[in-house]
Amino acid sequence: MPWVLTVHFLAEKLPKPILSVQPDSMVSVQTKVTFFCEGTKGATKYKLYKEGDSYSHRTQIPKKPGEKAEFPSLNVNQQHAGQYHCYYYTRKKTSEKSDTLELVVTAHSKPRLSAQPSLVVTSGGNVTLQCVSNHYDTFVLIKEGQKKLSWRQDSQRNNYAGNFQASFSVGPVTSSQRWIFICYSHDRNSPWAWSYPSDPLELLVSGTLQKPIIKAEPSSVIASRSSTTIWCQGTRDAEIYVLHKEGRQKPWGTQTPEEPGNKAKFSIHDVTKEHAGQYRCYCYSSAGWSERSDTLELVVTGIYYYTKPSLSALPRPVVTSGGSMSLLCVSQYQCDKFILTKEDEKFSSSVDVQYIPSTAQYQALFTIEHMTPNHTGTFRCYGYYKDTPQLWSVPSDPLEVHISGMSRKPSLLTHQGHILDPGMSLTLQCSSDINYDRFALYKEEKADFTEHSSQRTQANLFLANFTLGYVRHDMRGQYRCYGVHNLSSEWSASSDPLDILISEYLGVTPSLSVKPNSTVHSGENVTLLCQSTYRVDTFILSKEGAAHQPLRLKSKFQAQQYQAEFSMSAVTSSLTGTYRCYGSQDTSLYLLSHASAPVGLIVSGEVILTFHSDSQSTP
Repeated sequence: MPWVLTVHFLAEKLPKPILSVQPDSMVSVQTKVTFFCEGTKGATKYKLYKEGDSYSHRTQIPKKPGEKAEFPSLNVNQQHAGQYHCYYYTRKKTSEKSDTLELVVTAHSKPRLSAQPSLVVTSGGNVTLQCVSNHYDTFVLIKEGQKKLSWRQDSQRNNYAGNFQASFSVGPVTSSQRWIFICYSHDRNSPWAWSYPSDPLELLVSGTLQKPIIKAEPSSVIASRSSTTIWCQGTRDAEIYVLHKEGRQKPWGTQTPEEPGNKAKFSIHDVTKEHAGQYRCYCYSSAGWSERSDTLELVVTGIYYYTKPSLSALPRPVVTSGGSMSLLCVSQYQCDKFILTKEDEKFSSSVDVQYIPSTAQYQALFTIEHMTPNHTGTFRCYGYYKDTPQLWSVPSDPLEVHISGMSRKPSLLTHQGHILDPGMSLTLQCSSDINYDRFALYKEEKADFTEHSSQRTQANLFLANFTLGYVRHDMRGQYRCYGVHNLSSEWSASSDPLDILISEYLGVTPSLSVKPNSTVHSGENVTLLCQSTYRVDTFILSKEGAAHQPLRLKSKFQAQQYQAEFSMSAVTSSLTGTYRCYGSQDTSLYLLSHASAPVGLIVSGEVILTFHSDSQSTP
């Protein structure tokens, strides 16, 4: 263009002006920008132009001759992007043009920046940064910070993904500084009309300074929709803390340390399955990056609500010190593994699930050898799948595990007898002459205990009454109780087991008879015969008012009847009393039939009321 040649010819002896722009030479669309051209004091006119655009000339005449001109602001769009120059006039000459000023205008969709294979880099190592765009074929990578660096690269077309991408090799990185990158994309025919910047990506450089400590509160095993806090604790001169979740292409969060102190807090207020995974933290100070912390595995529970397992202890959740215990985790729904926790922390490694065809259930057995007080506490089990090891099911109901010591066992009894009719009121009493602070009642095959404070009687006996209410079928079973001192983690030895049997469950009424007859001499033999025309697997013989457990015998099918013979040799007067028999089936050992008619047994020398089958007494 002729006028450009004229400028060069006339401006040989004048100093070239300085061209600048505010707020920056890289702005987004609709930003107001102002150009400044600085010449000499004798300048009477300034001109600004954009290369390649003959219609872009702008002229500014200062009110009085001066060394600087300001061109009115304009709201830029991407057509304003490009290379700019300015020059000025004096009364006699024209200056040469200024150095080139490149105005970059950003707009439209931003590219995606990632680190391959990971954004975690060891000091001295290299990393590949990949920038991907759906629209543009040229990329610019910029390292932010005091030493700003940039790289430009044409893309490669990814026909499979339908996008453009470019890879930048960066390194060796050092742990003495932060490495934060952004990338832009643009059409190769419009080198100054860029996209918006990608999200910043910061490399996490594992340095040599002391590694921080990472932990989760209240626990690293956290229920879905609840809250948790991850703490990262480093040195007192740490300026920033960075939390990284494995598999993410950018840090999970960046925090400054809390004042006063040397740790940072990362809060999660509504935990979802996306938060499950492995975390590490890093800290950065003026001395550089620390080592990475140990791994924190954050587990989210309650994801698979339909696979809730059940947990039970074999033989029971109280075991003598030094003994062994097995905890059985069972689910009706399939999963790959079960894991056992204690007080909401992992207690053991996971165990593969086994399918049991006979029960159509999935189960795993956890064995604890050489039980000590450290093994006591609340246990739960969870199920999960191998491909998502940090996503667990709803927990089993809690199971309390206790150590049974060597202190003397208490006694457990019921004043209502061992065999109860529905609707009766049931109270179990646990007592001892040892000053236990409280007593714990346990029902076999249940996971929980009931505890009551002990009361001291005038007879210097310590006891607790456990009122279970009106008798229901689910109260059946075997009970034990333990004595507990508040200052000891060990419980007493177990009481003798107490069986609670519930009558009137089976629609059967057996009959009871005595051979040779209901009145015998001391030292003779007696047989009590229990019979039923309907199927009964076991017969139970009960003596009215007896403290001992009822007798049980398997039935035999003879002469078209189920029957059992309870034989008593060399009887004594202690066997005098009133007897009844009941029947039960193997599927429900503690649920009985109706009672037989009472039968009285008299040992010679004793005076006793004898009952006939019509329950009428005779002297």
